[in-house]
Amino acid sequence: MPKLRVHKMRADAIIPRYGTSGAAGLDLAACLTTSITLEPGGTARVPTGLQIALPPGHEGQVRPRSGLAARHRITVLNAPGTIDEDYRGELQVLLINHGPESFTISHGERIAQLVVAPVVQVEIELVNEEAALGGTERGDGGFGSTGV
Repeated sequence: MPKLRVHKMRADAIIPRYGTSGAAGLDLAACLTTSITLEPGGTARVPTGLQIALPPGHEGQVRPRSGLAARHRITVLNAPGTIDEDYRGELQVLLINHGPESFTISHGERIAQLVVAPVVQVEIELVNEEAALGGTERGDGGFGSTGV
């Protein structure tokens, strides 16, 4: 099993954990000295007080918590946020309030989830003609081309 190495930058930071044995994401919690209030339409960069070292060949995907989204319309602005394997700074979560009311985030509140997933890096090959890409049934059909 791959290991996620975690460093607590502050003693009161909360180590990520799986909510259930079948959970895909580790819960990330806010590490705050004072609460943050997100006004409607507002954003905030919420610290976790943690640094991590992802396993080689993996990325971290920061995703919204479904309960916050469903009940309060709070979500991750750049979902999913990507944490590269070589990043060693503090984990922070960029949240946005899509709801009609202010929402206050307090220390220790679960704000997002972290999914650790394998990543494949590819070699780039430049081709001179579109035909060299190979044809498909879909072709160049873009947004909505396969239905709504």
